[in-house]
Amino acid sequence: MNTLKQAKVGNTVKVVKLHGEGAVKRRIMDMGITKGAEIHVRKVAPLGDPIEVTVRGYELSLRKADAEMIEVE
Repeated sequence: MNTLKQAKVGNTVKVVKLHGEGAVKRRIMDMGITKGAEIHVRKVAPLGDPIEVTVRGYELSLRKADAEMIEVE
């Protein structure tokens, strides 16, 4: 299982499944990260947190903990 946290800078990945419960999963989905969405990894902060991505035409920063809940291919 690959997660968004493991994706390399410059790669574009596709969301396969969202893990997590309740409010956390809902917040991720509200940001536009849903099954089938394409995510382009733009850059990662020097200490690895946060990760900057492009989803559905807009830029978004995600914490590592949130990125680990997003299964990608």
